[in-house]
Amino acid sequence: MNITVIGSTGRTGRQVLAEGLRRGHQITAFTRRPRCLPAVPAPTRVVTGDGRDPDAVREALAGADAVIAVVAAADRKGPHHTAAVARVLTGVMAETGVRRLAITSAYPIVGDRPRLPMALLRWMLADAYADTAQMEEVVSATDLDWTIVRLTRLIDKPARGGVHISRGLLDRPGTLTRADVAATLLDTVEGDTYARTAINITG
Repeated sequence: MNITVIGSTGRTGRQVLAEGLRRGHQITAFTRRPRCLPAVPAPTRVVTGDGRDPDAVREALAGADAVIAVVAAADRKGPHHTAAVARVLTGVMAETGVRRLAITSAYPIVGDRPRLPMALLRWMLADAYADTAQMEEVVSATDLDWTIVRLTRLIDKPARGGVHISRGLLDRPGTLTRADVAATLLDTVEGDTYARTAINITG
């Protein structure tokens, strides 16, 4: 498959690049910071630009079969542009006929257990989660074959496997390695089991 990765220089995005290339996919890395891309393994193609620029996104999606978007602010203070990127991305996808999209979200925007930690997270990250929730509204209103992948607490450790995927709320949300997230995102766009669905995943 030809897969475009939006947010390819973040810690999770780099894992998606590596795993996608390992699986034999043609990977286009779309980023504002091409100097931050790894030399090995190198993506098939690099497009430099901002996700809010329709022309840059159009170039990044040329020839794509699917898109994986891992978009988040660098820190909790923002700025938060996830919803804005989603509007441009889904519009360009509809225009160019690229239908398959997996985009990451945050489980705490829907999770209710454990109650105190979830409440604290929603208070501390109120602006970020409001932007993320708006992104979900933008994506789910389209007729694309989208999957919203809500993540629990991410850690930088080797893949552990055994990822739990649920369309409903999680009983015990736990930690999740970025490597396992990358594998799950690729599994998602390689098939259509979770098309037009929001899923919650944990380790």
